[in-house]
Amino acid sequence: MTGAVQVKICGLTDEEAVEAALDAGADFLGVVFFARSPRVVSLERAAEILQWVPEGIHKVGLFVDPDDALLTEAMNHVRLDFFQLHGAESPERVEQVRLEFGMPVIKALGVSGPADLEAAAAYAEVADWLMFDAKPPAGAERPGGNAMPFDWSILKGRSWSCPWFLAGGLTEDTVAEAIRLSGARAVDVSSGVERAPGVKDPDRIARFVAAAKGR
Repeated sequence: MTGAVQVKICGLTDEEAVEAALDAGADFLGVVFFARSPRVVSLERAAEILQWVPEGIHKVGLFVDPDDALLTEAMNHVRLDFFQLHGAESPERVEQVRLEFGMPVIKALGVSGPADLEAAAAYAEVADWLMFDAKPPAGAERPGGNAMPFDWSILKGRSWSCPWFLAGGLTEDTVAEAIRLSGARAVDVSSGVERAPGVKDPDRIARFVAAAKGR
């Protein structure tokens, strides 16, 4: 992957945030279908806010250990380009979803140290993208979106057979350094561009994308 760093804005909940992400030059737009997230939207609402997204901008649905029924329902309601699997899905489940639904898959993996990267190889064989997110703290109710970073430098020089995103506690103030330390060519942000949980800030979105892309 060459050129500018790609940016995914996740947890979008309204038209204003989608418009801000598009205006800023985001490459991926994410909506969350996980009930315990403050950013959860219904399938109907997701279809509404994503309906005017132009071709070439990737629309991502985030799921946590979804069953086939939910994925089928999502396919019937929303024109998604990727499934993001953010739970404890096994490599076998990732491959099954990808083949059964004919949908590219982003598989998120929780990271707290170098040992957590060892699991990535098996997932890289079956996913289209990996995402390295901070492992949630003990007792956390959700596997991501906890505004926590990890030691980005453990990714430096590592490569897998598919591209990958860096996620976890990124903000407009830290993303350039995170990219430098990790070597990431794609980044994902949610809480780092919010004014309140689940409420995106258009100005923060613009500044984050500019910082990530080195503008």
